[in-house]
Amino acid sequence: MRRSLFRCRRRLRALGLRWKIAVLLAVGCSLVAVTIGFFIHRARAHQVSAAARAAATAQLIRVRQVYELTGRLDPGRTAGTAAEVDARDVPPALRETALAGRRSTYLDLAGAHPSVWAARPIDGGHVLSVRQPLGAEQEELADLDGQLVTYGVVVVALAAVAGALLASRLSKELRTAAETARRISEGDLDARIGPSGVPGSRDEVAELSSAVDSMAATLQGRLEAEQRFTADVAHELRTPLTGLHTAAELLPEGRPTELVRDRVAALRGLTEDLLEVARLDANREEATLDVHRLGPLVATITARSGVPAKITSTPAPEHGAGAGQDAEASSGRGAGPDEGVYVRTDVRRLERILGNLLVNARKHGGGAVEVTVAGTTVAVRDHGAGYPERVLREGPRRFLTGTVERGQGTGLGLTIALGQAQVIGARVELSNPADGGARALVTLPPGPAPEATPD
Repeated sequence: MRRSLFRCRRRLRALGLRWKIAVLLAVGCSLVAVTIGFFIHRARAHQVSAAARAAATAQLIRVRQVYELTGRLDPGRTAGTAAEVDARDVPPALRETALAGRRSTYLDLAGAHPSVWAARPIDGGHVLSVRQPLGAEQEELADLDGQLVTYGVVVVALAAVAGALLASRLSKELRTAAETARRISEGDLDARIGPSGVPGSRDEVAELSSAVDSMAATLQGRLEAEQRFTADVAHELRTPLTGLHTAAELLPEGRPTELVRDRVAALRGLTEDLLEVARLDANREEATLDVHRLGPLVATITARSGVPAKITSTPAPEHGAGAGQDAEASSGRGAGPDEGVYVRTDVRRLERILGNLLVNARKHGGGAVEVTVAGTTVAVRDHGAGYPERVLREGPRRFLTGTVERGQGTGLGLTIALGQAQVIGARVELSNPADGGARALVTLPPGPAPEATPD
């Protein structure tokens, strides 16, 4: 019993809100219908039994009067009623009551032939009894039960349908709220649920919608204020930093001058990073997309970054091979850095992405930095302690590098890489390989190969 109840509860939890409300409403209406039907059946059965007992008693009185006057039972007066003296099939309980000197009735509805008995004592210790059939009354009760069942099923079905319709509207509003909350969590701070339900109503769904919209508006205001503050600070720092850089260039050569110039350059880089993050947050970046062969482009970007890295290529997948791919790559041999499929990208922004990943791997990783080109993807890997679990789970956070093993820094490199990837339609995935280290996988949208021109 407990297992069955547990299974029912588990199945009910697996249903959606709309079906839960419909099922619970149907079950509730079923219980009400069964209870009402039981009381109606019981009341009607009581009426039938009372009327049958009264009719049997009245018939017994008439039969006794005829018997006392004539000394025999009048068949004409007892038509439809079995009247006998000392009948053999009189119920024992009724016989004992009659022999005790009392007039009584006995109702038998459980047998194959339902009937009502009435008996009384007569002179000489005999028992006069009458028996009336109740077949019609039993059929009436059966017909009443059938009607109760039919009406109950109809009412339960209508209640379930009505509950499903009402719950469908409620479920739709809740799904809209959940979808809006997901959009807000993904960065769409302009998403709003708006008014729901009947205008002017303040039900729970309307309160939830209002709370989510209020939260989104507050969050949007705070983020916009933070973005404006970051952009204003970075912009205001540009002018004094330009003068400081000029002054540092005029200093006489020496170790102190090198330290000053290095710190000024680091401060200028941080300022430019802040401005770039502010532009990405404000969605002011627009990409200039063009078609390029990925292998040579990655080799050039890696060389410009100044990070010593080993560049390798693997054969491109068949579905990613462009029309201009040479036979050597399509035959399955490893493609060198001067080969690869065509991608549609913004060279300057891709250089920003890969450059940040390469610098991050050299600064925070360990061992040799490896760059692998495979199809439309570029993998940058180091052999250090790997990305922190929080970064893999929640993504990079500004001014937070995660763990001591990953080194110190501003934490803006990965933020800028992911932001610029979104601008050019690329995807950056961070992971820690099983054999150690950290890997960043950049997947670019494929582009059509340029048409070959005849010699």
